[in-house]
Amino acid sequence: MLADEHKKRVVIIDTSNEVGGDGDIPHSGIGGARRMQVPNVNMQHNVMIEAVENHMPETIIIDEIGTELEALAASTIAQRGVQLVGTAHGVTIESIIKNPSLQLLVGGIESVTLGDEEARRRKVQKTVLERKGPPSFTCAVEMLSTTECRVHHRLDSTVDAVLAGILSLNL
Repeated sequence: MLADEHKKRVVIIDTSNEVGGDGDIPHSGIGGARRMQVPNVNMQHNVMIEAVENHMPETIIIDEIGTELEALAASTIAQRGVQLVGTAHGVTIESIIKNPSLQLLVGGIESVTLGDEEARRRKVQKTVLERKGPPSFTCAVEMLSTTECRVHHRLDSTVDAVLAGILSLNL
């Protein structure tokens, strides 16, 4: 749809052939999108960067971001202004926040020490967790079951609320 109807340059990073079909000929369902197969699962982060450097995509679709190197590559791609559509395995956004390998996808987390006055103003302890930077994705969809999902239209706000203890997403 993005490639055909919206005329975007779309690259699909297809590690396990779940998106673009198995074999050398891409599945017709991906339309005009370019598929880049990943020869070795440990090379996915390299193929992600190669896609940006060599194919000038407007959108990259990534199946199963699962390592710190892949999260770093996704962050690098987002910083270059390329739209990302991807999956990462976690039960909730909170589980991604708590996963050291994947937390960069939600902006990274750092411990910050507040001054006495600021801690009183916020009504929190002096040491708090905050988001380091912008998430790699602007929005997120959590699959709660096979028939139910939760949409986070502003992932940055969701992450900030979870870290501030204002929002709990545990099931």
